[in-house]
Amino acid sequence: MSTGILDYTTDLREYLWEKGMEEHPALTELRLETAKLPQSMMQICPEQGALMANLIRLMSAKKTLEIGTFTGYSALSVALALPEDGELIACDISEEWTAMGQKKWEQAGVSHKINLKLGPAVDTLDSLLKEGQQGYFDFAFIDADKANYPAYYEKCLKLLRKGGVIAIDNVLWGGSVIDSKRNDEDTKAIRELNDFIRNDKRVSISMVPIGDGLTLAFIN
Repeated sequence: MSTGILDYTTDLREYLWEKGMEEHPALTELRLETAKLPQSMMQICPEQGALMANLIRLMSAKKTLEIGTFTGYSALSVALALPEDGELIACDISEEWTAMGQKKWEQAGVSHKINLKLGPAVDTLDSLLKEGQQGYFDFAFIDADKANYPAYYEKCLKLLRKGGVIAIDNVLWGGSVIDSKRNDEDTKAIRELNDFIRNDKRVSISMVPIGDGLTLAFIN
């Protein structure tokens, strides 16, 4: 029985990547290209992409949301797991970064599943709600500006069906959530959301120590 988290060495992580998951060639290429960017730390890790893809398969999800797309690795991970008639609405504000992803989406043959919405995600989510799409979606991934996490969370709660899952990234924030000396806006926003969701009876949660911390909130 394990009583804690293993020391995640470089060698052990390479073993996990080799034996514990399958990474589509387009995902590998996109990950390596993104690694060259100064903002590369914004990309999710491959094992997180694999986990979310299997959640999509487990749920038989068809309609999904993504708030914060960056260069498109997470979107590609989800789209590859969606059925042919599945859809991912991907929200981001950067045409430059998402253009990198679009090339790989096309290469992988899943671009028809991804509906990219450039502009503030709050506006896109509000538009979906005004269109009457409450309870329409199966899965949402939140990985954008931290100050707006509470707003994204509340809107996703309305848009997802009962039994749907909201996945929230960066909930451990590099360990800053337990560092009393860190009180910047982003850190405080994540702490406050973690506290709020822990006591939110509308969901059942599991905080997973993968990547920078991932909370899975299952809608009751």
